[in-house]
Amino acid sequence: MAKNPKNIAHKILESHLVGGTMTPDEEIQLKVDHVLMQDALSALTMLALEAMDLDRIKIELACQYVDHNLFQADFRNPDDHVFLRSCCHRFGMHYSAPGNGISHPTHQERFGVPGKLLVGTDSHTPAAGAIGMIGIGVGSIEGASILAGEPLNVPMPEIMGIKLTGELPDWVSAKDVILEMLRRHTVKGGVGRILEYYGPGVATLSAMDRHVIANMGTELGATACVFPADERVREFLHETGREKDFNELLADEGCEYEHHDEIDLSKLEPLIAQPSSPDNVVPVREIAGEPIYQSYIGSSANPGFRDFAITAAIVKDKRAALGVSFDVNPSTRQVLTISRPPDI
Repeated sequence: MAKNPKNIAHKILESHLVGGTMTPDEEIQLKVDHVLMQDALSALTMLALEAMDLDRIKIELACQYVDHNLFQADFRNPDDHVFLRSCCHRFGMHYSAPGNGISHPTHQERFGVPGKLLVGTDSHTPAAGAIGMIGIGVGSIEGASILAGEPLNVPMPEIMGIKLTGELPDWVSAKDVILEMLRRHTVKGGVGRILEYYGPGVATLSAMDRHVIANMGTELGATACVFPADERVREFLHETGREKDFNELLADEGCEYEHHDEIDLSKLEPLIAQPSSPDNVVPVREIAGEPIYQSYIGSSANPGFRDFAITAAIVKDKRAALGVSFDVNPSTRQVLTISRPPDI
C-alpha cells in the first residue's frame, strides 16, 4: 500500500497545482493542458484573444470543434465558421470542420491522454474523464484567459467515490448507470464534487461506456468525473492508433473519498428520464407503451458504436411509426466509417 494513498482525482489535480492548497472549497490554481471549444460559443473567446493582442496560444493543445451550428439557413453560421477557422490558423489551434464529429467523443479519439487536465467552453466537458483525464467546463472569456496561459481558478472540489461491482445485464447500458446516479442524487448531487468511479465493475465498461457516464456528470452538477486509465483505456487508444499515448493511472489501494456510493451493475434495469428533468428517472417498464414523438441517437451522451448497433438491430426490416421522428446522427466520423469500433 502506498504511504499516502491517493485517489485518481487528487493525483491529477496535484500534478497540475500551481497555487492554493487542496482543501475543499478553497480556491486553487491549476495549469491546463488542453482547451476544447465548440462553435456556438467560441466567437466571444476568439474576440477576447484578439483584444489581448495574443500571437499564439500558451498551452499544449487547443481544438475548435464545429459541431453545434451546422444548419446553414443563411450566411451567419458559415461566416462564423470562416472566422473561427482563421483564428485557429492565427493562434495555433486545431480546427475540426463540420462533419468530423461532436467535440467530446472526437477529442477523446484524437487527443485525449490519461492524466491530462482539459477545460472546455461546453457544459459536458466532464466527458473527458472516461479515459482518466479531468475535464472542467468554463465560460468563453475564462477559456480565452486560459489559452493565453493563465491558470484555471476553481474551488477545490470534494471527491465522491462510486464503487461499481457486477456486470450490466442484457439490454441495460451505461446510460442506466448515470440515470441511477441521477435517481439517487438529483441534479444537484454532484455540485462542488468530482465523481470518481472505481471497483471491479469498471473493468466491464468500455471507454465509450465510461464516456456516457462521465459526460452526464454535468446533469448531476459535478465539477468533473473520472475513471481509471486501465486496460480498457489502453485498448481504446490502441484501436484509435494512439496506444503510445497510454499511461496507466489508477487509484492507490486504501485511498479515501469525502463521499461514497456503490452500484451493483448486475441489479440495474433499463431506466428513463421523464420530462422535464434529468433526475425524473423511472424504470422503462413503468411507462412502456406511452407514445413518443422523437427518438434521437447520436448526442455526446450516447456517442458509442454500441448505441447505434443496438438501435439498428431494433429497427432492422422495420419502419418508424407514423408521427415519430427517428434521427440517427453518428457522433464522430470514426464511428461512422470504422470497420472495428474501439468500444465493442
